[in-house]
Amino acid sequence: MPFPTSGFSAARLASLLREARADLDAFAACLPEQAWIGPRAAILNPPLWEYGHIAWFQERWCLRQQDDDSVLPSRLRGADALYDSSRVAHDTRWDLPLPNRAATEDFGTGVLQDVEDKLDRASTDDPVFYFAELALYHERMHLEAWWMMAQHLGYRPPAAVSLTDGLPRQSPRRAIPAGTIELGADDSSFRFDNEKTRHRVNFPAFAIDLKPVSQGAFLEFIEAGGYATPQHWSSEGRAWLAQSGAGHPVYWRKEENAWQVRRFDRWQPLEPGEPMLHLNRFEAEAYAAWRGARLPSAAQWQRASQEKDFIWGHGWEWCAHPFLPYPGFSPDPYRDYSAPWFHSHGELRGGGPVTHPLLKRSDFRNFYLPERRDAFTGLRLAWDSA
Repeated sequence: MPFPTSGFSAARLASLLREARADLDAFAACLPEQAWIGPRAAILNPPLWEYGHIAWFQERWCLRQQDDDSVLPSRLRGADALYDSSRVAHDTRWDLPLPNRAATEDFGTGVLQDVEDKLDRASTDDPVFYFAELALYHERMHLEAWWMMAQHLGYRPPAAVSLTDGLPRQSPRRAIPAGTIELGADDSSFRFDNEKTRHRVNFPAFAIDLKPVSQGAFLEFIEAGGYATPQHWSSEGRAWLAQSGAGHPVYWRKEENAWQVRRFDRWQPLEPGEPMLHLNRFEAEAYAAWRGARLPSAAQWQRASQEKDFIWGHGWEWCAHPFLPYPGFSPDPYRDYSAPWFHSHGELRGGGPVTHPLLKRSDFRNFYLPERRDAFTGLRLAWDSA
């Protein structure tokens, strides 16, 4: 059975792959030289490794994967031992004998050209269309990780990021009656394995904010002592607070009695109407509890997104439950896309200011560890009933 695709022509898919690589190269060009290996951290990869991994992934699935599930050798000697993220432990990636930057970029250029040539020769039902689309989204996700890296380390990114302003301190709320919604995807278009299989979910009546939480709204929680009030926090959240010592959001500071927010390499005055970003799930839950609310379930969030005045896309929004497999889940050929992360990660919906439009759809399931603060993550409020 052919793998589902979005129906891009060979020329269109090749163009999208080139655009992604151009964006990656633009980001690479603005990285400081010392950043190519960079500091060791659980939330980072060395960019020299990550660039090679992106090229390796594209080659592995678009060029080396065979119909009988055998795998051809890489054009780069020893590539699997360097770049296979399923086999190369994260904390060893700084110590590998990686090719230098020029050789790594040449590897990526050669792979991309071969993929374009293969697409141009292939029939429309060739699996390369599925794997090229998978590689495209994989590269876009790693590009978003580079934006997260730049924010975390204070690097200047290749372009300015525009954040929506004018969000209210108190969002309008919408009551939604009990009902049923379909979650998941069928095989009519490209879908990730965690979107299998399509199924119906019942939900009770609830109310939900039509807009995400703003910085001005979250500031009220800080000034009310929210980080020092244990009853707002879950047991896991209290443990994280004790371990981290956090007293306010990451990338915030108070200077001369005024709050500032760091956006990449620049500190700027806090803008109350901008979306609240870089919250982990514990912070999001605590703020919601302080407001007498909670986080929405994924089903409720997706149902609310059908409302024409439901504003989303300003940040990835934490949902109430862990990232779990749908009924009937089975891994796709890239078996480690979803399965290793079920239960330990939290589910998010929406998309942030650096998320590519192809990945901004209301049914897309993102997932992060609940303690992550470097991602472009925020929240909106929900209630059990109107």
